[in-house]
Amino acid sequence: MLLASAVVVWEWLNEHGRWRPYSPAVSHHIEAVVRAGPRAGGSVVLGQVDSRLAPYIIDLQSMNQFRQDTGTLRPVRRNYYDPSSAPGKGVVWEWENDNGSWTPYDMEVGITIQHAYEKQHPWIDLTSIGFSYVIDFSTMGQINRQTQRQRRVRRRLDLIYPMVTGTLPKAQSWPASPASAASPAAPPCSCPQCVLVMSIKAAVADGGTGPLQPPAARKNMPPPGAVKLPPQPGPGAKPLDSTGTVRGPVKTVPSQAIRRQASSTPAGVTAGSPASPPGTNGKTGRVALATLNRTNLQRLAIAQSRVLIASGVPTVPVKNLNGSSPVNPALAGITGILMSAAGLPVCLTRPPKLVLHPPPVSKSEIKSIPGVSNTSRKTTKKQAKKGKTPEEVLKKYLQKVRHPPDEDCTICMERLTAPSGYKGLQPTVKPDLVGKLSRCGHIYHIYCLVAMYNNGNKDGSLQCPTCKTIYGVKTGTQPPGKMEYHLIPHSLPGHPDCKTIRIIYSIPPGIQGPEHPNPGKSFSARGFPRHCYLPDSEKGRKG
Repeated sequence: MLLASAVVVWEWLNEHGRWRPYSPAVSHHIEAVVRAGPRAGGSVVLGQVDSRLAPYIIDLQSMNQFRQDTGTLRPVRRNYYDPSSAPGKGVVWEWENDNGSWTPYDMEVGITIQHAYEKQHPWIDLTSIGFSYVIDFSTMGQINRQTQRQRRVRRRLDLIYPMVTGTLPKAQSWPASPASAASPAAPPCSCPQCVLVMSIKAAVADGGTGPLQPPAARKNMPPPGAVKLPPQPGPGAKPLDSTGTVRGPVKTVPSQAIRRQASSTPAGVTAGSPASPPGTNGKTGRVALATLNRTNLQRLAIAQSRVLIASGVPTVPVKNLNGSSPVNPALAGITGILMSAAGLPVCLTRPPKLVLHPPPVSKSEIKSIPGVSNTSRKTTKKQAKKGKTPEEVLKKYLQKVRHPPDEDCTICMERLTAPSGYKGLQPTVKPDLVGKLSRCGHIYHIYCLVAMYNNGNKDGSLQCPTCKTIYGVKTGTQPPGKMEYHLIPHSLPGHPDCKTIRIIYSIPPGIQGPEHPNPGKSFSARGFPRHCYLPDSEKGRKG
């Protein structure tokens, strides 16, 4: 135990064995749940404080982060740092990755950089703490000692991490009750559901790997003379006295007075590698699954069910596609395992092998789709014919009403028997004219419909604001591109008796038009060409 005051930083272990800090806001949220004690349920839903972390739940008993959509588990820890260090002042040091976005350094590296910055040293060499980088404060750049590659760095202010005082444990986890700490582990449940869960956990454990090895980037560091460094400080300058300096004896920075649990590696040990997101799949997450007992799994399942209910996911029965017998409501994959451990009715089956792409197809095997004349077409934004006014476009969808009913126009909310309440300038349309849409029969001021059309894409289509019936062909803001479609001689899973319709979408980069957020600026189109597959059946053709 240590008697001190410290700032608390919650961190998660990525697939490279590096402890990555959560943001100050997330750490404050986790601390609030910790202070609430067991009545808070023992789990933290990170999406409540940061929408980007919506898939993640932290189980405080097992100290694991769980990703709901993939089932990945990653260890988390509650770490302590000196209040006078960077996290205690709300200072964050970040480096610019290849995508142009900013990635925070690991906490201990950021603290070391901030300590040298406060001493007004011109630069700091991180070799002494195992990282082949030099931070030059005059240019605010990071220099790779091996490759000489430079990246921009920046210092910004954020929230101060939560502060704690008093007795600090060397390791932190969710408080266990005295009974649970003293009593031996309960025997495993023998119900079929738990037997299945435990067998899966055992299989995962058997396929696991040994302890994580430190990144290779820490090995074989070049000698200091093998890299060009910024000029030495002048004669009047004091030698750096922080960890990772070039001159003077190496000392421990004040922020290291409080014991830390593990060393970390700066984001960017490998040139060009951005920091990994909290849920990237890796062996660490798969092995961690085997460490969870029934109680941990049940708590995660309950926390996840709260998230699903809050997000409006319906709990409807799942139809048995194989036609053998009905099954109970279930969620797929890891979620089903968790719900099963929680004692909920779940039917777990072995899913078929996922087929992402059919086997390669030669050109001679590709056939046109019967009933379709060509195999490709260009997709463009369909505009109304040049010279057509809004009145001319809407004329074919409307019938004039000479004696309108005494009702409100749902566009301007004025009575249909009175002139339109819309104040725009439409000199060619009288404000008191009323029309009825031909298919749905809803009645509006024609003046209001023209104004509504002018505020849209002006593509020759109209959508009824009441029932959403579309007149004409409605188009969106998709940039021009190409769509190819043809038959390939392979069957999709579940459709063994028919071939497959393959659709290939291609959209090239271009310039944004007036209907886009930044007209005149370029846009990129990532992930193209994109492939879509449909069964060559009646249902597939309708899709």
